[in-house]
Amino acid sequence: MTTRPAHDEESSLPLRERKKLRTRRSLADTALRMFLERGYHEVTLEELVSAVEVSMRTFFRYYSSKEEVAMAAENELWDAYAGEVDRRKLTGPVLAHLRECYAAAVRGRSADWSERYLACRGLAARTPALRVYHAGTTQDLQLRIIETLEKEFDTDSRADVRLRLIADMALASVRYGTKNWMRAHRHSGRPDDAERLIAEVALAFDALPSALTLSADAPPDSA
Repeated sequence: MTTRPAHDEESSLPLRERKKLRTRRSLADTALRMFLERGYHEVTLEELVSAVEVSMRTFFRYYSSKEEVAMAAENELWDAYAGEVDRRKLTGPVLAHLRECYAAAVRGRSADWSERYLACRGLAARTPALRVYHAGTTQDLQLRIIETLEKEFDTDSRADVRLRLIADMALASVRYGTKNWMRAHRHSGRPDDAERLIAEVALAFDALPSALTLSADAPPDSA
């Protein structure tokens, strides 16, 4: 299964909404290009809105900050992931459910999303302000997942710490799988497609059971 083309995502929307979506994308795409070419701190919001030919007021209708527009591709994924967790009926093991929701969220992105995501994560890796922003949005995602699990199990995660632990484990798998995807692309130049990202994150999820039982008596090399 592949990601859907951007025009398919737009086709069911009214004209007014399509125009809004295109303006939002134009701001994000132009911002990412300018930040990559010149550096995040060297580009002002005034220069960005001038390049897109919109007003500052229009910019703030779509994005609350320079950090948000820079990380738009990641925010798309986080919103989609939280949405999948909230929308899908929970059956069976929770960790497997969270893994499936992540894969569905990635596959739901537009055809050019993985390239934009890789670029914004690379930009964040060398920009302290964006790393701080990323940490904040990831924490927000974690809270959204926990809140959904609390509703599913009708319990407070402060009383049942398993809900917080499993959200932590899921997002740790996403984090390290994504890092491996980025590293593989950087070292080999292989395509940065969404299915490879899903596969790397799946490997991290798969490693969790053995990570929990890892012992000094059975180090990784002898496992």
